[in-house]
Amino acid sequence: MNEFKNETELEQASSGKKRTPVPEGGRNEYLPVPKPTKYKRSAGDHIFSVCNIIFMILFVVITIYPILNTLALSFNDGIDAVRGGIHIIPRKFSLNNYRSVFAMKNLTTGLFISVARTVLGTLLGLAVNAILAFIVSRKRFLLKKQLTAFWVVTMYVNGGMIPVLLLYKTLHLTSTFWVYVIPGLISAFNMLVMRTFMEGIPDSLEEAAQMDGASYSTIFLKIISPLCKPMYATIALFIAVGQWNSWFDTMLYNRLSSQYTTLQYELMKLLSSVSSQSSKSDPNSGEGANLQPISVRSAATIVTMAPIVCLYPFLQKYFVAGLTIGGVKE
Repeated sequence: MNEFKNETELEQASSGKKRTPVPEGGRNEYLPVPKPTKYKRSAGDHIFSVCNIIFMILFVVITIYPILNTLALSFNDGIDAVRGGIHIIPRKFSLNNYRSVFAMKNLTTGLFISVARTVLGTLLGLAVNAILAFIVSRKRFLLKKQLTAFWVVTMYVNGGMIPVLLLYKTLHLTSTFWVYVIPGLISAFNMLVMRTFMEGIPDSLEEAAQMDGASYSTIFLKIISPLCKPMYATIALFIAVGQWNSWFDTMLYNRLSSQYTTLQYELMKLLSSVSSQSSKSDPNSGEGANLQPISVRSAATIVTMAPIVCLYPFLQKYFVAGLTIGGVKE
């Protein structure tokens, strides 16, 4: 059992109150710790908080309402949807819109091609851009400024659609799967974002590894890359969304090759077909009018949006960290 020097320490131990000792040369006592002053919010603070809450509620409503409206239209009958007045609840429930989407001729092939190009394009694009960013981010690299300037120019100057098409034909990329992957391996924007992030990593880590005999490949794989996981997740999400939603390159380069068409291109053809049929049919006859572009378009939007919406929650924390940590310097 501990012994107390005086009654003051005994009283302190029994009451549980924290006291601070006085400086040496003062009285042999303990003084009570001053209580922190409670911050009293002013009327302006309350008004600011209320305005923030109202703004966030409006922002959530503006963000969520288009999604709920699209979902309601996708489950609503086409003829009834043309009348308007549908907000977040279907007025006349129907699954015909989704039946038309899932009854597409090349649905399985298009889905496979879209998934394959998204996975391969994301992995390969992430690897190539990370390697280039690591090279350019090194201070000892002689052509650092020249290459950076060259990549920045490519962000604003494009060769044009026809020259690019002729180039792809010369390289035998048209009517092949690799036209989706190879041209997108290098992205100047993604590379510059990665370079900025890597430049924020302390140089002392690389110097310590070099003193231990580590090569540049070892430094990149075992030191830089583990620290860049949030940034990698952010760039991967950028690339994946772009690959998944792309359909224009299919129309340009693989329109005549049905085995390489993507899901988004097939949905675009479905919407064109429905629009053509609805314009030719009589709405009062009921023949071909139960499918309307507004409802089929909503169903196609939900189908293509679902995979990204399911993937985003798993990458959200990395997405936020990857956008913020890159601006922190040593």
